[in-house]
Amino acid sequence: MGSNNFIADINPDSMEMETMMESRPSDNINISKKNSTAPQNIYHQIFAGSWNVGGVSPPDVLDIQEWLRPNHINPPANIYVLGFQEIVPLNAANIVVRSENRKICEKWNSLIRAALNDPDPKNNITQDFRCIISKQMVGILLSVWVRSDLCQYIRQLSVSCVGCGLMGCLGNKGSVSVRFWLHETSFCFVCSHLASGGKEGDQRLRNANAAGILSRTTFPPGPFPNFTTKILDHDRVIWLGDLNYRIYLPDATTQYLLEKQKWNLLLEYDQLKVELMEGHVFEGWHEGVINFAPSYKYYKNSELYFGCDEKRKHNKRRAPAWCDRIIWFGKGLKQNQYDRGELKLSDHRPVRRFLWQKLRSNFHY
Repeated sequence: MGSNNFIADINPDSMEMETMMESRPSDNINISKKNSTAPQNIYHQIFAGSWNVGGVSPPDVLDIQEWLRPNHINPPANIYVLGFQEIVPLNAANIVVRSENRKICEKWNSLIRAALNDPDPKNNITQDFRCIISKQMVGILLSVWVRSDLCQYIRQLSVSCVGCGLMGCLGNKGSVSVRFWLHETSFCFVCSHLASGGKEGDQRLRNANAAGILSRTTFPPGPFPNFTTKILDHDRVIWLGDLNYRIYLPDATTQYLLEKQKWNLLLEYDQLKVELMEGHVFEGWHEGVINFAPSYKYYKNSELYFGCDEKRKHNKRRAPAWCDRIIWFGKGLKQNQYDRGELKLSDHRPVRRFLWQKLRSNFHY
């Protein structure tokens, strides 16, 4: 599904053979590429973020630092994995033709580059992040950014797209996945948009989408025996996106608990958590504690949830839900922060997660 074309600041085929640019020391890593007499434990932080932008093209002045750099500090992560859904309207022309909209991808990547590489106003220190891969399938965009001094340690970068929307194969729903090795550890990142719908039983469609993505996503075989080709073969896996799971409660009850900010009570009826506990989907995956308001559904450019403004008439009601999620699989990842941004461009709020990872490396840092 989708073409093999993607956008990147660098040539992935040469990543493991050459230094991308002069290394920049940071607050927590001292760079010196020297062979070590024994493997070293090193630590990196990953930022994983997801945002359904509702088919809205971002204005040139959109500032996404609030989402990527809380309090406008220096980028707190070494790796940024950013997933978007509905970067184009999901109309018949975009779904059937399946052509990549390079202009809209470049617009989002330009905003990301500006947010990550903008100097910290407190100390005027500038980081240098590079896009190692950016891939679109209809409305889904997955863009991965790495601090430039780490690019030389990345190898075997590849991408896989799975469509599971109309007729079970079109790209209005589905996933874009990226995998690579960083030092001796393999990573896989999955950005998905699963089946929508708030009716009883719709969660089974989402479960089926997830199962299909896990079974159909395949990466090219590499040069080594038993080379990882499936999502769960990798050491660390992070899945992010608009998973579209809703809340098993009447709308009036959901609205009442929402007004009282009773997140724990609402989450007892969250479809994804129920499906996980019952073993229907994502067996062995982790999410952690949610301490933020539902990310969906808002009036655009508003702080009001859809249906909460009595002055506006609606043909349909959309009960709020935690549609936008970030989960992970594998050992060696530790959650540092899980919350949401407050950008109001669409009817979804972006979500973000910081994860610490411990790696083994044959190089001194």
